[in-house]
Amino acid sequence: MFFKDVWRDVQAVKERDPAARNAFEVLFLYQGIHALIMHRIAHWFYKKHMFFIARWISQVSRFFTMIEIHPGAEIGAGVLIDHGAGTVIGETAVVGDNCTLYQGVTLGGVGTAKGKRHPTLGKNVMVGAGAKILGSFEVGDNASIGANSVLLKPLESDSTAVGIPAKPVKLNGQAVEKKHKLAQVNADISKLAETIDILNERLSQMEDLLKKNGIDTSGLKNNRDTTEFTDWVI
Repeated sequence: MFFKDVWRDVQAVKERDPAARNAFEVLFLYQGIHALIMHRIAHWFYKKHMFFIARWISQVSRFFTMIEIHPGAEIGAGVLIDHGAGTVIGETAVVGDNCTLYQGVTLGGVGTAKGKRHPTLGKNVMVGAGAKILGSFEVGDNASIGANSVLLKPLESDSTAVGIPAKPVKLNGQAVEKKHKLAQVNADISKLAETIDILNERLSQMEDLLKKNGIDTSGLKNNRDTTEFTDWVI
């Protein structure tokens, strides 16, 4: 399993980093791969409750790679840590398969309480350079977090978030703002149709009242059908 995961990490670099020439170069010269190899060793000791040696390995790895991964973090296969300098992954963080983390990324906590306090990334998540994901929540599969963004809340699958604090700007490839505007337009149309129905009802009541008083209402135009109007607007 260890060697299989390492090989998947190497393949991930070859597939997603255009600067990578071959597997030999990636394995021996890429600090992201070195950090992941050292982490997988440290994590094995951590699960065996050999915390001191696990932490010692992670500290040695940080010294040589400038990437800090707590030995308690769970890292999936096929992960790419591109460049990686300044990347920090906390103890209870989870990184799913095929995720991509650029330099300066932080998967951190927001408190000092014990237990789960770091984020969980689903599969195929992309985290841009300098982005911070802080807190115990989930980021869905295929999500993207823009460079230098600060994400403090859960993020849906297939969505993109940017900003400080980070907010979703795309969902399933469609701009979130446009979807909200369309929903607002449809709500306004529905409200307008209801208003027209009320006016038509009142007009009908006025006609009945006028007829009772002997007044001819044949000249009044009364169109109670709002279907054509709403269909035209939509």
